[in-house]
Amino acid sequence: MEAAAASHTDWCRHMEHLVAEFSTRLSTIESVDLSAEIEPMLRRLGEIVGVDRVTLIEYASDGDTLNAYQSVSPSFAEEPEAEDTEHASWLWERLRPHHDAMVLERIPDDLPPQAATAALVEHLRPLPLGSMVALPLRIGGELICALFFEHRDSHEWPDALLDRLRLVAALFGGGLHRRSQDAALRQSRADLERLAAQYEREKEPFDDDAAAPQFDGIIGTSPALRAALVRVQEVAPTTSSVLLLGETGTGKELFARAVHEHGPRRANPLVIVNCAALPPTLIESELFGHARGAFTGAVALRQGRFELAHHGTLFLDEIGDLPVDLQAKLLRVLQEGAFERVGSSLTQKVDVRIIAATHRDLAKAVGEGAFRNDLYYRLSVFPIRLPPLRERREDIAALVWSSIHKRQRAMHRWITRVPEIVMEALKRHEWPGNVRELENVIERALIHSTGDTLTLLDQHFDKVSADVPRDDTTLTAIERTHIEEVLRTCRWRINGPGNAAERLGLHPNTLRFRMKKLGIVREVPATDVHVASA
Repeated sequence: MEAAAASHTDWCRHMEHLVAEFSTRLSTIESVDLSAEIEPMLRRLGEIVGVDRVTLIEYASDGDTLNAYQSVSPSFAEEPEAEDTEHASWLWERLRPHHDAMVLERIPDDLPPQAATAALVEHLRPLPLGSMVALPLRIGGELICALFFEHRDSHEWPDALLDRLRLVAALFGGGLHRRSQDAALRQSRADLERLAAQYEREKEPFDDDAAAPQFDGIIGTSPALRAALVRVQEVAPTTSSVLLLGETGTGKELFARAVHEHGPRRANPLVIVNCAALPPTLIESELFGHARGAFTGAVALRQGRFELAHHGTLFLDEIGDLPVDLQAKLLRVLQEGAFERVGSSLTQKVDVRIIAATHRDLAKAVGEGAFRNDLYYRLSVFPIRLPPLRERREDIAALVWSSIHKRQRAMHRWITRVPEIVMEALKRHEWPGNVRELENVIERALIHSTGDTLTLLDQHFDKVSADVPRDDTTLTAIERTHIEEVLRTCRWRINGPGNAAERLGLHPNTLRFRMKKLGIVREVPATDVHVASA
């Protein structure tokens, strides 16, 4: 008994060392090198456990066998069909447990009554198989792999052994799952790079021949976005104030960071204040700070955002929501670089670059008396218009893949395909919430998608840009009307003698781009309509 106990202790120690070694190896090995390591590990495992054959079968997401790895003892290898993995998989398919291990100590006596059919027994009889254990490994309910241990004779499988073998199965399953995830991620990156390269090749002509500047987090190559990025590139190296104009969700904070990080103050802080998020009673204290005892609760001196941004940049988001009584104090800081904390008469001096942003029409607010005209002119030294997403639909595919790539790992999703019908639906949508709305839609779709294909949860992507009412008094409307008139005169010819591009003084490709941007579609002649309806 003592010898048996000592032998059991030695065996447990060897298994624990093996589990620790496998854990370290499988967590550090590169996923692309995993296949070459599995069979040597199975060989060591078979030697320590004392079985004749160890088989690891990897399954695809649809349940089919993806890969099979095997280690066979020298004596067992001489048996007929000993190198065949099919019988283990065949038996597994007929007896597959729903959750835990399948333990057969005496085959065929231990087969479940419902499975011990004559055909199954006849299949097993000629095989050198007297005992078998199959350990499945599932992650998120999906079968990743199964680890098989086979013995030519009847064999006992004590609980202590099964517990350690389950750990080994979990280690192999984790390594295989990580390899699958890495492969999906590499494919996702390759798809994103392919799309970016495709859009770079196929992008429409742009009036500025210079290459589009690149800024972290800003995705897209559309002409409308490139125009804004060129403006950022122009103003960033200066210390001038910048006014970002754009609808909610167009990425004003990303543009503010781009201006700051490519400017002369990038070594100093960028301080962000959302004027719309602060109540009027607190915004003055937030901007300028307060002295001790300035009001109830002011138990200590507090620096404001202007002081925190000294020698750096202050980004005032939603500046159009700043109360009128504070606009004069802000104007003084912009003009003189001086202010007083709330409750103090001591003047503070600061050196701050201002970047402001708003979704409001500030010129209209000035006319209505809701915004000071002198502050407006001081802020709008260099305005940059951020295009809404509906004006840069060609960027949507790249934005979709970027959002998938950014979120899917944390959400345990591995999307490798976005159906064309889904992408077209996303491109047709009006996007009143712009990029922020798109990111939210993709996040909901990732939650909803359980396979490798993106499935939209939202069902309202049916509003087409052509339905947007046009204001015929704008410069854009006047340009659209003029181009349409010239096209009709030239019978919609863009190339060839007497073409519309020549009359307009444009390159034909530039005219096509303008038509696309303005939503100009060739009119169908009346004769064509009759023929089609006939």
